[in-house]
Amino acid sequence: MRKTEEVSGDRFLRCCKAVLLGGVFALCVCLIFLFLASIGVSQGLLDPDLRYQLTVVACVLGGFTGGLFAVRRCPAGRFLTGLAVGGVLFLMELTLGLLIYDTMAIENGGTGLLCGALCGGAAAGILGRGPKEKRRPARRRSR
Repeated sequence: MRKTEEVSGDRFLRCCKAVLLGGVFALCVCLIFLFLASIGVSQGLLDPDLRYQLTVVACVLGGFTGGLFAVRRCPAGRFLTGLAVGGVLFLMELTLGLLIYDTMAIENGGTGLLCGALCGGAAAGILGRGPKEKRRPARRRSR
C-alpha cells in the first residue's frame, strides 16, 4: 500500500467521523433550542401555533452549527460535508421520532424538516472555513 493511499483513506475516515460528530452536535443543538422554545411557549412568550415553524428553525440552526463543526475538521469538500451533516441530522430526527412514536409519516411536515436541516448544513458549508493550516515559520537566511 502506497503512502498516498494511506493518507487518502485517513482523510476519508476523518471526514466521515467529522460528519457523524457534526450530526450528533447538530441534534444536541436542535434539542436544546426546542427545549428553550418549549419553555417560552409554557411561559406565554411564544404562540403555541408556531410549533412547526420553531421546529424548522431548530433544524436550520442545528444543521448550521453541526455543519460548522464538521467543516472545521474536514480538509476538503466543505459544501458536501455540510449537506451530509444536514442529512445525518434529519436521519437522526427521523430515527428518534420513530422510536418515540408508533408510526412514521413524512407527509406530516417531514419535508420541511428535511429542507431545514439540509439548508442549514449547506449554509455552513458555504460560509464555514476549512481547518486551519499550520504555518511554517519563515527561515532566516544567514549571510
